[in-house]
Amino acid sequence: MNAVVDKAVTAVIEGVENIDFKMVAFSLAGKDYSIDIMKVREISKATRFTYVPNSLPYVRGVYNLRGDIISIIDLRTMFNLPSVKSEKNESDEIIILRLDNYLLGVIVDSIDKVVGISSSSIQPPHPIFGDINIKFIQGVVEKDNKLYIILDVESIFGLDAENVEVIPSQYTPKAVYAENKPEEINMGFISETLRTFSKFTVTDLNNRWVEHRFEEWKTLKGNNSEDLQLHSERDSEEFLSRFYSVDTGRFWSEDYRNIVSSLLENNSSGTLRVWNPGCGKGYETYSLAVLLSEKFREASIKIWANDKDLMSISNAPNLALDKQNLPEYMDKHIVSVNSKSQF
Repeated sequence: MNAVVDKAVTAVIEGVENIDFKMVAFSLAGKDYSIDIMKVREISKATRFTYVPNSLPYVRGVYNLRGDIISIIDLRTMFNLPSVKSEKNESDEIIILRLDNYLLGVIVDSIDKVVGISSSSIQPPHPIFGDINIKFIQGVVEKDNKLYIILDVESIFGLDAENVEVIPSQYTPKAVYAENKPEEINMGFISETLRTFSKFTVTDLNNRWVEHRFEEWKTLKGNNSEDLQLHSERDSEEFLSRFYSVDTGRFWSEDYRNIVSSLLENNSSGTLRVWNPGCGKGYETYSLAVLLSEKFREASIKIWANDKDLMSISNAPNLALDKQNLPEYMDKHIVSVNSKSQF
């Protein structure tokens, strides 16, 4: 039995060591492409952009990303590739790039997932990939029966940043809140600014909480419309501060875990499927997985977790921590790998 465990642990160690390059995979004109995750700040969706006169054909406009006005480039137009016709009001898939000291958004057909590979498996580009100039390709790699073309965004945008700067000062839109009149500071305004600054979407699931919090906010800030406005990400996070649990960003405490356990009804179906949005670095997901596995010992459990922070979610499967930083109730669910503890 020990030999089997040792072999499994060795496989985990080898798997972790071999994955030293992560990339965000997406599609353009039916082909699979990717970008080094270190160049990606986040992914987003949007339906409307502010048009900028006299800009280049591939510039779709500018976009308000939580107070930052960034240029939006359509990669399909830039590389003369066919694009899928969008339905009316359908959101565009956007990858927000982080290049030196500026941000840039690029539109693609669809965003797939984060893919981890060994950098030694990356092959040099070849002229056979004629859709895009070879000087813009970092390399190619095969993973899970897919051939990914890795784009060199520094070559595409970084070396000639001034040509991508398409926001003349006279056309820079004012912050989203600036055009609202005092009488328009209402739930609709709050919903828009929460989405702009914190990527928090008001839905039927949380609408009652937001409405209640807005009434508290008016009591807290008074009737002055200027004070009611959410001017920045800091204001938005203050508004949402009571929405998050006390254990946000860390493993659940014993008290919080007991509260969650008391809310779970008995399950006799034998199968549990759970969605964990906003999972961050994975602390909440692992806390939930441990709780469910102990409460429903005979059940088959499947947890889907996602987050806007691509770097955090890509590292979550291989989360390695010092044992002394883990709650005691997790001891029987971890193994030691390279002096660190992993689930």
